[in-house]
Amino acid sequence: MIRKILVPVRGDGKGDNVLAHAAALARGHKAHIVVTHCRARAEDLMPYGVAIPAFLREQIIRQTAEVANLEEAGLRDEVLALAAKLGLTAADRGDSNKGATFSFVEEAGRQVDVIKRHGRLADLIAVAKPDRDRNIGSNTLKAALFNSGRPVLMCPMRDTAPSALGVSVAIAWNGSSEAARALAQSMAVIRGAASVTLLTNGTDAGPGTTIDDAVDYLAAHEITARIETFESKKSVAKGLLAAASSVGADLLIMGAYGDSHERETLFGGNTQTMVDGSDMPILFSH
Repeated sequence: MIRKILVPVRGDGKGDNVLAHAAALARGHKAHIVVTHCRARAEDLMPYGVAIPAFLREQIIRQTAEVANLEEAGLRDEVLALAAKLGLTAADRGDSNKGATFSFVEEAGRQVDVIKRHGRLADLIAVAKPDRDRNIGSNTLKAALFNSGRPVLMCPMRDTAPSALGVSVAIAWNGSSEAARALAQSMAVIRGAASVTLLTNGTDAGPGTTIDDAVDYLAAHEITARIETFESKKSVAKGLLAAASSVGADLLIMGAYGDSHERETLFGGNTQTMVDGSDMPILFSH
């Protein structure tokens, strides 16, 4: 079962949607959501390599604190109101007797450091789907994937919050180490699903990593999975998205960035295509 979900927020307008997705998953697992606000530090905003008069430094520190206090108060009120609508109970820590619960934590520092500290001992981290045109969210997704060692739930923008998540799960399988890691790290989600489908385009990474082996592995954990083969004439990623939609999945599980993040971002790759083009929640593992 999932017991702890981290939701890092930055006041960029995407936090409500991410919390709604996290709540949909938390309700099914009676999990605890930790909403973490990253508070900017004055020292991180100082011009690098430039001598600053003492009076100006003090002014920057004072104004930074004032802005951070206002932002924190606004976010806290927003989270409390939304959590009540989503049926979440305020609690310091998870308690399955209370159902899905949440807490709000504020910490000063860089976003990547806050995600490291709180994310490495979470069962998963929920973040917004990046908006590359506006340059919003990419660093948060990258920090969660590359610095936590935990699965990362990417949540697309939706007008209506999902009532449940992880009921029908699709798993992208190509026999690679990334796919195997995603499968193993997502077992808590997979166990909670009513329907599990393994998606393959008929190509496996090597001996001992076939789709049938994956079915047997899940069966050893008392999980029944069916196989769905899809065509990928031009793009594996687009074929995968279409296949996940056609089997009625509400969540796709897959390994992320077999190539480096930088290479995929510059030259294209299956993961980057999924990040840019998906309209369904994806649980990535790197």
